[in-house]
Amino acid sequence: MYNDLEGKVALITGSGKKTGIGYAIASKLASLGMHIVIADLGMLVSTGDQWEEMLEISKELAGGFGVKVIPVSVDITSSSSVSEMADIVDKNFEGLDVLCNNAGASFGVPSSVADYDEEAWMRTIDTNLHGTFRVSRALLPMMLKRGGSIINTASRAGKVPPLFNGAYAVAKAGVIMLTKVMARELAPSGIRVNAICPGQIMTDLERWRFSLEARFLGATVEERVQEMCKTIPLGRIGEPAEVASLVAFLASSESSYMTGQAINITGGQLMEL
Repeated sequence: MYNDLEGKVALITGSGKKTGIGYAIASKLASLGMHIVIADLGMLVSTGDQWEEMLEISKELAGGFGVKVIPVSVDITSSSSVSEMADIVDKNFEGLDVLCNNAGASFGVPSSVADYDEEAWMRTIDTNLHGTFRVSRALLPMMLKRGGSIINTASRAGKVPPLFNGAYAVAKAGVIMLTKVMARELAPSGIRVNAICPGQIMTDLERWRFSLEARFLGATVEERVQEMCKTIPLGRIGEPAEVASLVAFLASSESSYMTGQAINITGGQLMEL
């Protein structure tokens, strides 16, 4: 399946932790024979733990699937850092076929709009929305050489607003519209652009959310998970690997007539467009 991806190159931001969606995407694409750029904060954080994990991931994927994998430290809120990443990718590969703008974060929560810290609001928007723009703009010259696929990680929150996490919801809604803008502009160049909108996926961020809610409501984490599962028709929390399978489809020629879409992967929790 997806034999057309073999030998091509993919970059995934936010892929430097084994517990995240980004790592699952990188692993899936590597298993299909793609060369991979693991892009995350890495050496730009105060401790060396994340860089060590990125090196471990790179070694694991390269050895396990016989592909070239390079780790790159990047801060997607910094144009200069993103440009440095683009230079590294350009020196290591002849071009780029698949870009997964997966990195994201939420700051200052839980807060209502009325009392949201302005700096935390701006930082959330900058990371999720402007970061997607910066990375896309910097790497597009490599993709314009031969076409390809861009997959932006939006969120169910970009369609249905969650309580007390407004900046994240607004940013992800922006990512959905940015996806549509890019899809229209880049279609003549043979570049398809789609977004994925995950619901509840069991990542570190989701575990943190359940822990936060449990403390706020005086419940256990297990009770919060059970309550959430009641809102999901399939009755369970999703796994990162399931999101990665959707990304592989969007990266491949199997989705060759799809662009400008924001696809829900929510276990039926969200059924509207």
